[in-house]
Amino acid sequence: MNWRQKLSNVSSNFPKLNINLSTNLIKKAAITALVVSAFSIHSVSANDDKSELDKVYHVYIKDQYIGTVSDKSIIEKIIDEKEKIGENEFSNYKIEVGDDLKFIPEQVFQSTANDDAAVQKVRSQLDVEADATAISIDGKPAVYVKDHDAAEQVMKKLELSYATQDELDQYEANKDSIDSLPPLKDDETRLVDMSLKEHISTDETSVEPGKILTADEAVKYLQKGTLEEKKYKVEEGDVLGGIASAHNLTSDQLINLNPGLKEDSVLHIGEELNVTVHEPLLHVIMKREVHKVESVPFEKEVVEDDSMYKGDTKVIQEGEDGKSAFTYTIAEENGRRIMKDVKDEKVMKKPVKYIVHKGTKVVPSRGTGKFAWPAVGGYISSKMGMRWGKMHKGIDIARPSDRTIKAADNGVVVSAGNSHDGYGNKVVINHKNGYQTLYAHMNSLSVSSGETVPKGTKIGVMGQTGDATGVHLHFEVRHNGKLIDPLTKIHK
Repeated sequence: MNWRQKLSNVSSNFPKLNINLSTNLIKKAAITALVVSAFSIHSVSANDDKSELDKVYHVYIKDQYIGTVSDKSIIEKIIDEKEKIGENEFSNYKIEVGDDLKFIPEQVFQSTANDDAAVQKVRSQLDVEADATAISIDGKPAVYVKDHDAAEQVMKKLELSYATQDELDQYEANKDSIDSLPPLKDDETRLVDMSLKEHISTDETSVEPGKILTADEAVKYLQKGTLEEKKYKVEEGDVLGGIASAHNLTSDQLINLNPGLKEDSVLHIGEELNVTVHEPLLHVIMKREVHKVESVPFEKEVVEDDSMYKGDTKVIQEGEDGKSAFTYTIAEENGRRIMKDVKDEKVMKKPVKYIVHKGTKVVPSRGTGKFAWPAVGGYISSKMGMRWGKMHKGIDIARPSDRTIKAADNGVVVSAGNSHDGYGNKVVINHKNGYQTLYAHMNSLSVSSGETVPKGTKIGVMGQTGDATGVHLHFEVRHNGKLIDPLTKIHK
């Protein structure tokens, strides 16, 4: 049932102010009047008109005796004063006196009236109230507004807080239609239902005028549970998470309460933050159907391949996203999504799976003893031996067809980097069989210390770092710690 149908049909009379007393109804007022009357008649007969009787007025407010006055105009004067104050303060309301105040007259030989005491008591208990409409949630008054029309405005404004006017108009039109609804177009949205978690009703009542809210105030109170926002001034040492936690908020809630605030925002001492904890009294549920054309991410399949070394991969088939037309059913509670279901899907293009092979073959750390040429092509520009008056400890390979440097055999990288010893960027590999190789003057490195590399693996790019006169690879070989000529182990 739409919440509009839940509202009681309350007549929108012109609002008025009532002067009431906060007590209960009169009990046995008629009996009291009869007793007083009988007593008065008996007294008159007994006195036989020997003296003149006094007339007093007993003042009752509902079932509570207030006092006795010598003239009821004394109390009526107080009511007049209250009426004038009410008219001045609440000019939009009509002031009236309710039926809660009663006078019971009595004729007595000696007056028992205490005007001052009665006046003081009446003043303390007499309240000004206005006719209003209470919006009740699950049977309990939540807010008071001027009249039924104002209550309708509140509900309308609540609707517009979570839906556009066009959506609401279309929703009303669709409800009255006996025809099935047409399919949604691309990126089209349709409101299909709106409801409240709570039961809501309206009732005519009387309340202090200060408790009557405008429609906007009532909406804010129903949505947030408060009309006032609590502020916090940032102090030295404060952090976002700490402020949120101290006020029973999450960091995301604190950020949402303060537009412009971000997770990485710098907090300034003295800056004011809204730390109001919202506790909505009403939970508005909006359900929509949404039609969207969306890409469908491709799946990724990894196939283990024991013919490839562990750590190596090879793409067999590139992935490609698909495309589908989706119709979703989406539900929101007070503007926050609580449900999203796929009502229908039409595939426009199937996604293509991404397939990659992943090597599982264990990389041997022990060399074969047979070295491969460590470059891609090239020639020996300088051999091992005495050169320029000092020992040249290896061979130089220059002018390759590709500057990739490769491991001459299986092994473990024992060092990779620039040790500032003239070699520039270098890699040293221990082949775990007594042999060790060194690769120097590289432009960049592709391996790191401790890494196991198979024979022929790229370990870097040829360059001119360190004491090099041109782009080339300086290659050395040691066996059991002794330098040997690389040309005894490798051949181009």
